[in-house]
Amino acid sequence: MTWSRNSLLLAVLQCGIVLSMAGKLLYDRATCPRVWVKTAPYDPSLPLRGRYLALRLTSQPGDPHFVETNDQRVLFFVPEYSTSIEYRRNPEIWAEVTIPHKGPPRPIRLGFKQDGRIVPVEIN
Repeated sequence: MTWSRNSLLLAVLQCGIVLSMAGKLLYDRATCPRVWVKTAPYDPSLPLRGRYLALRLTSQPGDPHFVETNDQRVLFFVPEYSTSIEYRRNPEIWAEVTIPHKGPPRPIRLGFKQDGRIVPVEIN
């Protein structure tokens, strides 16, 4: 095999891996339960720094999927050129998460509780 053929084979293999992972995440989002969970910020000890919110899920006993979501930690990545999320005005941040069959919850979007209902945040 030549270098170009090996390179092409490696590129196809990597694309296959990435596409299979994307397919799995989309399938989980479409078939697994999605719930809103109250969150609290925490400071992770990670070498990765960037535009994300480090959140700890704080569900209450009796909530749907309490076992899967209680005290789980998730990172919600914010696009670089998005509008700012003003959480000082609204101290109660909620996260909509997917509860997969295996593994930790996966955050989908954020929301603030206003007048007894959760209003999703538009992040551009």
